[in-house]
Amino acid sequence: MPDTSTGTETEVTGATTVVVRFFAHYRDLAGMQVCELELSDGSTVGDLVARLRADLHLEWLPLEPLVAVNRDYADMGQRLAAGDEVALIPPVSGG
Repeated sequence: MPDTSTGTETEVTGATTVVVRFFAHYRDLAGMQVCELELSDGSTVGDLVARLRADLHLEWLPLEPLVAVNRDYADMGQRLAAGDEVALIPPVSGG
């Protein structure tokens, strides 16, 4: 969309809403099982984690937790799309 004041193009950004699911110990620490979060278009899993840590005050969340997007493991650089389901999976131990 043209910006008539400067004669340059301005980027129009939209919003992407994703569903975030917390499992096991993360669910207990977060005090919730699920939440919806609105991110700007083009956001990555890493952007989501940063938003959770800062805006929802989940500072205990690791910088790079184990994450699945739509039931497939994902890295921090994976882009998110509207309606994606993001699962945050805590480390587990046992025998």
